[in-house]
Amino acid sequence: MEEYVYIDGKKYKRGYTTGSCATGAAKAATYMLLTKKKIETINIDTPKGIFLTLKLDNIVIMNNYVECSIEKDGGDDIDATHTMHIHARAEIIKKQGDEDIVVCGGNGIGVVTKKGLSVEVGKAAINPVPMKMINSEIRKIIGDDSSQYLEQDEALKITIFAPKGEEVAKKTFNPRLGIIGGISIIGTTGIVEPMSDEGWKKSLSIELQMKKEQGLNKIILVPGNHGEQFIKENLNLDMKYVVRTSNFIGYMLKEAQRMGYKEILMAGHIGKFIKLSAGIFNTHSKVADARSEILVSNLAMMGAPYEFLKKINECLTAEEAVEIIDNSDYKDFYNLICNKCKFKVNQYLGDDEIKVEVMIFSMDKTLLGKSDNTDSLVEVFR
Repeated sequence: MEEYVYIDGKKYKRGYTTGSCATGAAKAATYMLLTKKKIETINIDTPKGIFLTLKLDNIVIMNNYVECSIEKDGGDDIDATHTMHIHARAEIIKKQGDEDIVVCGGNGIGVVTKKGLSVEVGKAAINPVPMKMINSEIRKIIGDDSSQYLEQDEALKITIFAPKGEEVAKKTFNPRLGIIGGISIIGTTGIVEPMSDEGWKKSLSIELQMKKEQGLNKIILVPGNHGEQFIKENLNLDMKYVVRTSNFIGYMLKEAQRMGYKEILMAGHIGKFIKLSAGIFNTHSKVADARSEILVSNLAMMGAPYEFLKKINECLTAEEAVEIIDNSDYKDFYNLICNKCKFKVNQYLGDDEIKVEVMIFSMDKTLLGKSDNTDSLVEVFR
């Protein structure tokens, strides 16, 4: 693997997924079980086409089973699973069906409890790509015809486990996705690309898909914690409708459209939605930050005097601007911004059948403004 990539002129280290760790550990445990030879590293291929050589730890070789682990390395895209050990246990069992390779989850691997994920309810949260990787790499050891190593009534059982999985999972999306008891074994390419938003976006989208498969046809989109608290504490709405967008507002709107949602209530802090009002659909400051310009231009169109605009322009945050606007004759500004957000979203989606309304609030969760038909849509969620 080329260990480093360059993004915007900076050097970043690649890593590998929990799926690659589980695959390497499973392959190594299988090899050591069948050959009784201890090895220090294992080679695997990844769906991205990158070849990995992974170091083995926690090797236990017994007569009837072998265990080993691989330390997760997220490179420069560190998440909660970075440096934790993903273990595999290989053993030969009596065959209970037609499969000669059986892969299951053990201690610290989450169990799926809700519909909408790529894994069936009740099964271990080992996603399809890692599951395919594990089977493919083990097949390289035992061959298409496993009779060299297994009797006709035998199967190779692989148990993936992570002793710290339950604790680490609390820092991931798993609790929101209805995955309980541990982490997920994930990764669609086997490689962690630094500075990549794709995994994060996919997690958000999965939650949206789950709610759709649970029968919901309307949704409340919020950027994060503050939006969730606003919906719960100020509007007292059922939190089952709420999904986070993070900064990926445009992506999540398009995903909601793709999945067939017809009613979307959006609630966010003015610092995020002031950008949305100008058609900025990724609100991360590294992508676009025109808060001052948007504030000033809209207030200028409302007739605000130069000295007032100058004060607004000097504000370091949107929250600071709120204090000035609240003590002025321009409080209609908030509703104006909400209606502009609504207009930009409708324009972005290009779908007259989707009903969208927008609310903005301040840091203390005070409602600042709302688009024209928000109240009627809010009632739909009660």
